[in-house]
Amino acid sequence: MKVSVDDLALFGGQPSFSQPLHVGGPNIGDRDRFLCRMKDILDSRVLTNNGPYVREFESRVADQLGVGHCIATSSGTKALEVLFRGLDLKGEVIIPGFTFVATAHALSWLGLTPVFCDVDPRTHNLDPKALRGAITENVSAILGVHLWGRPCAIEELTEIASDHKLPLIFDAAHAFACGCNGRMIGNFGRAEIFSFHATKFVNSFEGGAITTNDHQLAMTLRLINNFGIQNLDEVERLGTNGRMSEASAAMGTTSLESAHAFIEVNRCNYEKYREQLAGLPGLELLSYTQESCNYQYVVVELDETISPLNRDLLQAVLWAENILARRYFYPGCHKMAPYASLGIRLPETERLSQRVISLPTGTGVTPRDVSMICGIVRLALNMADEVKLQAGRLQPRSADEQRAHAAPGPD
Repeated sequence: MKVSVDDLALFGGQPSFSQPLHVGGPNIGDRDRFLCRMKDILDSRVLTNNGPYVREFESRVADQLGVGHCIATSSGTKALEVLFRGLDLKGEVIIPGFTFVATAHALSWLGLTPVFCDVDPRTHNLDPKALRGAITENVSAILGVHLWGRPCAIEELTEIASDHKLPLIFDAAHAFACGCNGRMIGNFGRAEIFSFHATKFVNSFEGGAITTNDHQLAMTLRLINNFGIQNLDEVERLGTNGRMSEASAAMGTTSLESAHAFIEVNRCNYEKYREQLAGLPGLELLSYTQESCNYQYVVVELDETISPLNRDLLQAVLWAENILARRYFYPGCHKMAPYASLGIRLPETERLSQRVISLPTGTGVTPRDVSMICGIVRLALNMADEVKLQAGRLQPRSADEQRAHAAPGPD
C-alpha cells in the first residue's frame, strides 16, 4: 500500500502492477467450448462465406436483442460502412463530436461528410437542441452514438428525424446488452451497429454486426456485405467483403454464453469503484440508470474547477503504476486529423475531452486491483500539491521514450 507521494512510480517508487492493466482487456469465456468449436471448424473446412457458426452467432444476437435481423460483419467500422451504403446516403451525416474517430472515418471513407454536433454534458450523447440547429438541406441522415452504453435521447432524436424526414441510425458499439424503455438497444431507428472487437465485453476477436427490424433493408445489407452477390454468382449491386469469419463467430458465440458472467464482473467492479472513489473533490463517476446495462466502462470526470489535480497529471500517475487509464475521446473527434482543419468549435465536447478518464475493468481486473487503483487515485488527489510540485521537477519524456513506456494494448 502506498502512503506517500514518494511511493508513486512516477516519482521513483515501484509500479503497483507488474503487468499493464488495460481499459477493455479481453474477456475470454469458456476456452474448452471455444477450442471445441475451432476443431469443428477445421474438421469441416468451412472457414468463412456465411458458414454455420456465423449463422448461429447472428441468430443468437437477434434472439438476445429481440430484433428481426442481425447481419454479422468483420468489424464495427465495416458495419457502419455497409449500413451507409445500404441506406444510399449522400452528402452530410450529423454525428456527435464526442465519439471514437471510426464513427467519422467510416463516413469519410465512403465520400460522405461528417457534420459534428455538440453533446449534452449530462449524458455525453448527441444534444437534441444542438442537433436541430445543425440540420440543413445537405444532411441525409442522423447518426446517434450510445456512448458508454447509455442510450441516446431516442424519443427526441426520433421526433427530430421524423420532422425532417431523415433516417435515424445508431452506433451502438458500446451498448450490446443494454436497454431503454423496456426494449433492447438494437431495435431503434432504421438500424443500429455493434462492435465485437476484443476490447468489448462480448468479443469475436474482431467483428461487428448490424441489427434492424426492416426486412428489405436487411436483405440489401446482406447483399452489400457479400460483394453484392446473390445466388452464388449473380452480382446484383456494388458490394464489399464485410463478412465475419467462422473463427470470429465461434469466439463471439462463446462470449455470448458468458455474457451474464462478464456483466456481473463489470457491475461488481463498477460498484467497488463507486464506493471507494466517493467523496473525492471534483471527481464524479459516471452513473448508469437504465434497466439493462453492461457496465463495461468505468468513466470518471474530473472537474478542473474543483479537483486539486487535472486529468492529464492523474493519468500520468496511473500510467506509471501500469494502470493504463484512457483519455476518451481526447481532443474530440472534430479536432483529430483530417477534421481539425475545419476549425469547428464544440464547447461541451471539448470540455469533456479535457475531463474524462476511463479506468480498467473486466474479467482481467480483480476487486483487489480496483482497491489498489482507487488507493492510487485517492493518494494523488489528497496529496495533489506535492504531486504537482514533484511533477514540475520531472524532465519531459521524448517521443521515443513515451512510445517505449506505452505497452501495446487494445484501443
